[in-house]
Parts: sequence; structure tokens; C-alpha cells
Amino acid sequence: MASLGEDSGYVPYTSFSAKKSFLEKNRDTVQAFTNALQRGMEYVREHKPEEIAKVISPQFPETDISTLTTIVERYYAQDTWKSDLIFQEDAFELLQNILVDSGVLEKKVPYEDLVTKEFAEKAAK
Repeated sequence: MASLGEDSGYVPYTSFSAKKSFLEKNRDTVQAFTNALQRGMEYVREHKPEEIAKVISPQFPETDISTLTTIVERYYAQDTWKSDLIFQEDAFELLQNILVDSGVLEKKVPYEDLVTKEFAEKAAK
């Protein structure tokens, strides 16, 4: 058995999209949202698995705290959580390869045409 998280490389399973016009008109809102997500990433990086499990437990009422702690420990061991939200080109390419191979995406899109790192880079500082 193998861990897909370890064997696949960093896959950005969660990303956010918005129209260019929205980004231009709502820069402060987008930055505040990105800053909040970055603070969440920092919280995870700075706390122990037991603490994270306790915080997330209300989202998983059917799962006992011991199991949640084990899951979080596994995520830590696999280095699942990045330290920032910057959507790097290699991760974008890997995601597109997965989507093309699965038939979800017909053709790839150039990274520069679809991704902006501006807000994540600012939040990471």
C-alpha cells in the first residue's frame, strides 16, 4: 500500500477562483480572505496534532478525537500542509495532468493566463 499524498507530489486540491474583474474591484476583500487563510496555515504549522484535532473536531462529530489526532499526525508526517498559499507552476501542471488524465479537462491552460500569486505572496510576508 502507498499513500497518494506522499507519492503524488504536492497537489493543490483546494484552490479559489474569481473573475479578473472581481479581483480588480475587490482587492481589499480578496487580500483579507487570503490573509485569513494564510493565518490558518500558520496556525496548523505552529500547533501540535492534538491541538489541531481538538479545533477541527466539531466539523467531524462522528469521529473520535483519537482518530482525528491520528489523521492529523499522518498529514504532518506526509508534509501535506504547505507553509504558504502560493500556487506554484509545478503544482499547477501536476493538477492539470491529473484533470486531463481523468477526462475532466480537455486541454491545458497556460499558468500565466490563469494564476495570480499576488495575494498569496503578500499574505505570506
